[in-house]
Amino acid sequence: MNNAIQPADLGFFSVLAGAGSLSAAARELGVTTPAVSKHLAQMEARLGVSLVNRTTRRMGMTPEGELYLEHARRILGEIDGMEELLGVSKGTPKGLLRVNATLGFGRSHVAPLISRFVRKHPQMEVQLQLSVNPPALTDDSFDVCIRFGAPPDARVIARHIAPNRRLLCASPAYLARHGTPKVPNDLIKHNCIGIRQGEEAYGLWRLTTGRGKNATTEAIKTRGNLTTNDGEIAVNWALDGHGILMRAEWDIERFLATGRLVQVLPQHATPDADIYAVYPQRHQLAVRVRAFVDFVALAFKKQTDTA
Repeated sequence: MNNAIQPADLGFFSVLAGAGSLSAAARELGVTTPAVSKHLAQMEARLGVSLVNRTTRRMGMTPEGELYLEHARRILGEIDGMEELLGVSKGTPKGLLRVNATLGFGRSHVAPLISRFVRKHPQMEVQLQLSVNPPALTDDSFDVCIRFGAPPDARVIARHIAPNRRLLCASPAYLARHGTPKVPNDLIKHNCIGIRQGEEAYGLWRLTTGRGKNATTEAIKTRGNLTTNDGEIAVNWALDGHGILMRAEWDIERFLATGRLVQVLPQHATPDADIYAVYPQRHQLAVRVRAFVDFVALAFKKQTDTA
């Protein structure tokens, strides 16, 4: 008698859901698209329910498919954890690792690290997805998320990777034309480049003077004629002399070092954006996750020490 749910189906369906289409899943699995379609049809026939809504261009999970996927990924994660506990992996990182990072930072910093990581660990397969905002903490589509700021949720592990200040900066040409702000309120008179990212209040810059009990924070509502949700574009606009920008130090440090950008109001602190590696608690024993997070942490530490 054929069981309605077979072990091989769990990994197949997880790949299919992550790929987003039958053809993309076929490429990942190394089979033909008709073979993927046939496997899915056989699963649905055994279960007696539809798992996927198919259209000509895309597919989506049915409620039953979402439930199947949730349990499949949990079971696969538990199998990985069992292998770690039993020492089956022998400490060698291998298998699939799904990484999420923000657009600009992921492109310029995380992607090169992944290149070095897979060269060191050739049995690893890494999928990197870049997004404007970090995925929801309940999203099971990623094994590790490299993000700015610690998540306010105890259900995940957040490892501090590196300090990361937000700095105000502008090009020398812009400051020569419009003057250099002396106090936070001067920003109101300047063209400030806006970045719409995350859940932070757009255009509201918080600047702090002093430390501890003597610290005072001002919230400045900035304005400007340029706005984007891509940090790299915003940096390029600042380099072109369009205005003042608040951006993470990791993204602009090379331009500050060469003088193409100049720090503005350096005596005032802005909210930090420390870098964290975030992953589900069930992955804390996974060799592939531990190895990657350790690799990233060491790489950032070396870069910080030599800065």
